[in-house]
Amino acid sequence: MATVVAQPHFIFGLRTDVSNNLCFFDEQTVVFPSGNNCVCYNTVQRTQRFIQGSEKSQGMRALAISANRRYLAVSECGGRATITVFDLQHEQGRKRKVLTAADTPVQEFVCMAFSPDSKYLIGQTGGPEWMLIFWLWEKQKVLATVKTTNSNNPVIQVSFNPYNNTQLCVCGTGVFKLFRYTEGALKQSSFAKVESINFLCHTWMKGERVIAGTDTGRLLVFESGDLRREISTASKAMQEQFDRSEGGPLPSYDSIKDADTDKDPNAPRITAILSYSKGFASSLGSGTVCLFEKQEEDNYRRIREIRIPSDPYSSELSLAESQKIDTMCISPAEETLAISTDRGQLYSCSLSSLEMNKEAHAHFEFLSQSFHSKSITGLSVCIQKPLIATCSLDHSVRIWNYETKVLELYKEFQEEAYSIALHPTGLFILVGFSDKLRLMNLLIDDIRTFKEFTVRGCRDCAFSHGGHMFAAVNGNVIHIYSVTSFENILSLKGHNGKVRGIEWSLDDSRLVSCGMEGAVYEWNTQSGKRVSESVLNSCSYTDVAFSSDCKSILAVGTDLTLKEIQDCQVLREIPPDEEAHTVVAVSHSGRVVFTGTSSGTIRAIKYPLPLQKDWIMYQAHCGPVTKMVITFDHQFLLTVSADGCLLMWKIIDKEGRGLMSNRQIIHTEEILVTKSDLEEKTQNMLELKMRLEELQMENEYQLRLKDMNYNEKMKELSDKFTQQIESLKSHQQAMKTEIEKQECEHQKSSAEVTLNHSKELKDLELSCSQKLMVEHERYQDLQRKYERMQEDYEMQLKAAEESRVQGLKEQTQLYEARLQEKTQLLAQEDAQQQICDFKEIIKQVEQDEERKIHDIQIKYEKKLHTEKETNTNLKGETSIMTQKFYSLQRQIDDRCTDISKLKQERQRLLGLIRSLESDIEDLKRQISGHEKTNQDKDKTISSLKKKNQELEKLRFVLDFQLNELKKQTEPQQDDINEKKERIQKVSVYLRGYIPFSLKIKRLCNTQLRLTVSDLRLKVKARNKEVHKEMQKVKDLETHLQRLKSDLHNCVGFIQEPMKLRDSVQMIYSRYVPQANGVSGACGVADAESSLHQQPLAVSVLYEENVTLISEINELRKELLSERTRVKEYKAQLATIKKSNKSRPNSQDGARKEPNHEQSEVLRIFSLKQPSQQQVDANFT
Repeated sequence: MATVVAQPHFIFGLRTDVSNNLCFFDEQTVVFPSGNNCVCYNTVQRTQRFIQGSEKSQGMRALAISANRRYLAVSECGGRATITVFDLQHEQGRKRKVLTAADTPVQEFVCMAFSPDSKYLIGQTGGPEWMLIFWLWEKQKVLATVKTTNSNNPVIQVSFNPYNNTQLCVCGTGVFKLFRYTEGALKQSSFAKVESINFLCHTWMKGERVIAGTDTGRLLVFESGDLRREISTASKAMQEQFDRSEGGPLPSYDSIKDADTDKDPNAPRITAILSYSKGFASSLGSGTVCLFEKQEEDNYRRIREIRIPSDPYSSELSLAESQKIDTMCISPAEETLAISTDRGQLYSCSLSSLEMNKEAHAHFEFLSQSFHSKSITGLSVCIQKPLIATCSLDHSVRIWNYETKVLELYKEFQEEAYSIALHPTGLFILVGFSDKLRLMNLLIDDIRTFKEFTVRGCRDCAFSHGGHMFAAVNGNVIHIYSVTSFENILSLKGHNGKVRGIEWSLDDSRLVSCGMEGAVYEWNTQSGKRVSESVLNSCSYTDVAFSSDCKSILAVGTDLTLKEIQDCQVLREIPPDEEAHTVVAVSHSGRVVFTGTSSGTIRAIKYPLPLQKDWIMYQAHCGPVTKMVITFDHQFLLTVSADGCLLMWKIIDKEGRGLMSNRQIIHTEEILVTKSDLEEKTQNMLELKMRLEELQMENEYQLRLKDMNYNEKMKELSDKFTQQIESLKSHQQAMKTEIEKQECEHQKSSAEVTLNHSKELKDLELSCSQKLMVEHERYQDLQRKYERMQEDYEMQLKAAEESRVQGLKEQTQLYEARLQEKTQLLAQEDAQQQICDFKEIIKQVEQDEERKIHDIQIKYEKKLHTEKETNTNLKGETSIMTQKFYSLQRQIDDRCTDISKLKQERQRLLGLIRSLESDIEDLKRQISGHEKTNQDKDKTISSLKKKNQELEKLRFVLDFQLNELKKQTEPQQDDINEKKERIQKVSVYLRGYIPFSLKIKRLCNTQLRLTVSDLRLKVKARNKEVHKEMQKVKDLETHLQRLKSDLHNCVGFIQEPMKLRDSVQMIYSRYVPQANGVSGACGVADAESSLHQQPLAVSVLYEENVTLISEINELRKELLSERTRVKEYKAQLATIKKSNKSRPNSQDGARKEPNHEQSEVLRIFSLKQPSQQQVDANFT
């Protein structure tokens, strides 16, 4: 396994072949598919979180987010289609469940939807089955399945009713069906005849109302599955004009259904529709979204239009506006509307700002950046700036910043771009088009061409690391151009097939290339000759790279292997796998090799290469990886693919720390600006400043006018209000006087009224008291009459009662006697008649009873039958309930076992967590100890570096002193030679012109020879000493050089303490002289003490050199004095010559003058010859 790993950091791109490829997780975070990942992008913080796809997945097909925005469902196709449900609230997007179609063979799920309570999930399979599967997803249980359509009428969208968990809607080409989940099955609840209408999208409004969009730009309203009416998509002004002009009845069902038979090819397609609280939003053709607001009587009116703006960097102005809108979503608070298009772009628009702005037209803005929409063919980075350059088959070239994660520059061209290279300075790019190779300037806001090369269809190009050359591929030939002169320096010919990969060495002296014919060549960029080659006809190579030390070559190809080539032979080879390697990149540290595969995965392989399949695999792209680059600061791995995505990987070690780069890279901030642009911008700035000043003056003038107007109005208003206040005050005073008058009058009238009332009250009391007396007397009289009448009536009642009782007794006796007589007569006649009547009555009663019993029997039999039926139904229900009870009991038992298992797992995990925490504490302690040791080692290394610097300074001083000594000794030697020559000339001269002083000459010559011999001996001794000093200096230089190289090697073991200790001991034992047999086990302490003692010896040498320099300076002064003496000597010789010429050669004169001449010559030589003490002092 590789000790260096890669972690996904940021991605640029969008998958357009995924259904419902954009949704909101919260107000600031959107979820969209990119590569083989789902990306959670925070639009405020500009950070991304990755949810990686399955390992053996062949790509995503659809996304769905739950109503509570917690769960994300991702459908993936492969050997068997699956739906994976992720928990978005978990930081890493924890995988909750994996759903399959049970025993049904399914290739893919084309669309999905969650229920409103997030408990159920539906998935629509693709052809030829076209099955709709209904899951209770938390238990991975399939509740129902139903076939929705056939292969001729594909389904495009499925959804739940947001107000009913059991109602579903399915729409597609000639398909619009409503299903309801009842009695364990999905049953169709609507049968609308819409075979001629192609539905592209739909949305639920309220209750059972659904609005669907068609491919002819029509919005149809369905109620309970029946087509009711059509919503007009005309603008508000046109709709009002239409209402005023016609205002007829709504169209009928037949007219709506038949309207789709006459299809207009230029009609706008409604590809996406979305409902929200105020109405719904619908796409209307390319690049346009219309907002519809609910009116009275369930009508909807178009109120606002939002468009995708034209792209200023595009060569075709209508290309951005002609994008088809695939998906729309709205934030939870309904503040932001986001869309995705068929060209892989994401846009957003603030709905709250739209409400404040009353204009009818609005524009979308990019949600993050502008992405590539087709396969990315080129990728390059530079040294001096954190820039990434990419080119694509969508005719665009883009410059990204991998530190700020921002698109810096972007431009579209007329042709497709096949390759790109970024200059090390980051100021130029090289782009290969189908017709030419163009060298361009990266300006502040544009990419401009300034040189074109006749290289057609350049599939690969690269700048040298120095930036002075670049290589471009033209079929099977590699051209090398000079960046300064733009001349074709070399043309490397040798490949028989097309060249697929090139790379420069670090020193730009070599270039490696690979071709489709199976050849890997290494070229010398100075001579253009091949240095090495490796040919394998069975393999078509796709990419090649140098190792970190540029000693070997790594190549990948169609034989599914990774090869390491050195000295024209395959040194190592990784065994083949199921997937082919397409690109390769080597880390600058040389510890890991990254490769990209044809399926889009990334592999990290340890270097040196293992003999077995040993690597770490990462899910990255959904298409073949086309290019791969590692940034020069060794922080990021960059990969691009045929899916149009650019993925940034953070390179870290297994402990999660970033790697330290050996290179110290400083990013510059310089940019290129043309003089015309700068002048134009300055002119614009001046114009804007002038315009600003004019606006300020105009604004000030307008403000002054407004102030004057407002002051006048204020004065008028103040005068008006003061007049009103004064009139109100006078009116108030008058009202006060009137109130006082009315109060006085009221008091007077109230006093009179009280007097009158008191008088009337007294009169009424007197009259009422008299009436009461009269009435009381009448009452007493009537009461007496009542008592008398009561006594009389009681007497009469008693008498009447007695007479009635007496008459009653008499009557009863009379009638009893008559009754006895009658009974005796009738008893004999009617006895038989009564018996017959009685029998007949009995018969009739029996018949009636039988009839009633029969009716009751029939009635109760019917009741019994119904009871039996109800009993059987109840038995069935009881059996079903028992089964449900048993199943629930089993589920409860399973849940209990799961709970127990989870508890055990929790206990185990708690124990594991405790053990891991203890391990973490131990590791922290070890790390702290290692950090302390590292700090100590750093201190020792820093001290060694300081001492090394001091020694280098000392070496520099010694070199300087040595050079000074050489400069000083050379003129001394020249002076000595000149003096010898002059002495010889003087001796010859004296021999020729002074014959009479032979003895004196001999004496002088002997003395001069003695002094010359002494001087020669001393010069030889001095030369020997100088040679010894020079030898000492050379020995000291070699000693310092060796010590410096050993210290440099020692610093390389800073991460390995044992090797560092051994190397320090070795340095100590090698450079520190050991006395009395002391062994080298003293270690680093002795080495440090010796290093401390070395500067003392060096200081002694330094003092000696200072004394030598002072003596040399004194010698210089003496040489100057000697030269002056020689000049005087020459002058005297010239005078002697003149005197000899003027005087004839006579014996008398010669006899008379020898004493004078002899004394003069002796005087000159005494002046010329230095004393013995001075010579000794000079040469010591």
